[in-house]
Amino acid sequence: MNPLVLVDHIPVLPEALLLVGACVVMIVDLYVKSERRTLSLVLAQGVLALCALVTLLVLAVSHPAKYYLFNGLFVADSLSHLLKLACYVAVSAALVYSRAWLADRGLLRGEFISLLLFSLLGMMVMLSASSFLTVYLGLELMSLCLYAMVALNRDSAASTEAAMKYFVLGALASGLLLYGMSMIYGAAGSLDIREVAFAVSKLAASDVEHRFLVFGLVFLVSGLAFKIGVVPFHMWLPDVYHGAPTPVTLVISAGPKLAAFGMAIRLLVNGLPSLAADWQQMLVVLSVASMALGNFAAIAQTNLKRMLAYSAIAHMGFMLLGLLSGVVEGNARNAADAYSAALFYAVIYALMSLGAFGVLLYLSRAGFDCENLEDMRGLNRRSPWTAFLMLLVMFSLTGIPPTAGFYAKLVVISATVSAGYIWLAVTAVLFSLVGAFYYLRVVKLMYFDDPVDTTPLEWRPGFGALLSVNGLLLLAWGVLPSGLMRACFEAIQAL
Repeated sequence: MNPLVLVDHIPVLPEALLLVGACVVMIVDLYVKSERRTLSLVLAQGVLALCALVTLLVLAVSHPAKYYLFNGLFVADSLSHLLKLACYVAVSAALVYSRAWLADRGLLRGEFISLLLFSLLGMMVMLSASSFLTVYLGLELMSLCLYAMVALNRDSAASTEAAMKYFVLGALASGLLLYGMSMIYGAAGSLDIREVAFAVSKLAASDVEHRFLVFGLVFLVSGLAFKIGVVPFHMWLPDVYHGAPTPVTLVISAGPKLAAFGMAIRLLVNGLPSLAADWQQMLVVLSVASMALGNFAAIAQTNLKRMLAYSAIAHMGFMLLGLLSGVVEGNARNAADAYSAALFYAVIYALMSLGAFGVLLYLSRAGFDCENLEDMRGLNRRSPWTAFLMLLVMFSLTGIPPTAGFYAKLVVISATVSAGYIWLAVTAVLFSLVGAFYYLRVVKLMYFDDPVDTTPLEWRPGFGALLSVNGLLLLAWGVLPSGLMRACFEAIQAL
């Protein structure tokens, strides 16, 4: 084999390592007898660390250049590298947070670890997709793994029901996305996103062709909206969050959201910039409806997982503000700032979700799942440090300074105002005030109510240390956000 071919394909090495590593973990786990699955988990974490190291090396060597591989099906650029690194962190944290919960219930098996790694592979393929074909392949690989993970607890009727809902609605959304892609392919004559962008820029000038493209765009945006989890394609989210095992809910709330954001950037920003005026109007409606329904519905929830599900809907609506503010009347001067603000928001939201569900898993034990608001009563008396970490997460989700959530909302609203959507920025601020009620209610229960269970919490060194880092990062990036914000800006600018 020509050695130059190997060098040319170095950017795809993280995916290759993850694929091989997931297969090795799956085979090795057959011979692991311990219910704690120490060897399998160590191997999985080693694979993730190796992938992260290779991704950093590729980023350091190639930045700001981008590489197209496999006849343009795969692209390696700064955006894909940054989001892949965030996905590695999310999956690695999920393995640490989930171990005790799954082991206590006899669910810590090789299937969970392997499915998690293969779902990560699907996310990575989505993030590096440069063709409609690659987007769809990555999406289906990720989704099929998540469907199986939701049904991990086969003895639970709620988990089985949630998995069926997720599968049926997910298949419908994939069909909508595929139909929209086929319509645009029919007009543009190519599956390559770069060629589609070039062809659509010519076709959009014709009224007839423009209407045809917008017809396909409606289905495309609908499929994207389902994967992101925004109104009116949100109906699966509360039931899946509630019915799935808490570790699986944690997985769904972080990595797949980053992958869906990357997919939206590839399809809309890279592929259909000439139709920006059309898809931005659609995103305005989706954003406002999501912030409204998500925040008001979350107030009525007594189950923490359902509350966080509606919170996710509201936050994804907020994130869409950045995506819809990039191009104003054909002028893209605001694009880099707006899209980087949305990227920053997506990364910070994933970190906040990891922290919130991490605390729920930390408070759970054999025979008890921390899922309801009442379970948070008096947490400060049982474990002041855990209560403080949850306070940081709730403050960040609310958008209270000096947390990272405040800065994320600030840059998104700033981009919205710069785009001229003053009314939309005001609407977002008002809905954030509504959302403050149910987040601060959790803080009130932790600090001002008497505990239902007065047993002190046992400190778990590994879990507790990672949870502490998670919470303190929300504080650190709120005070010093420039490093991450610069990385997001450079990733978007390199597009």
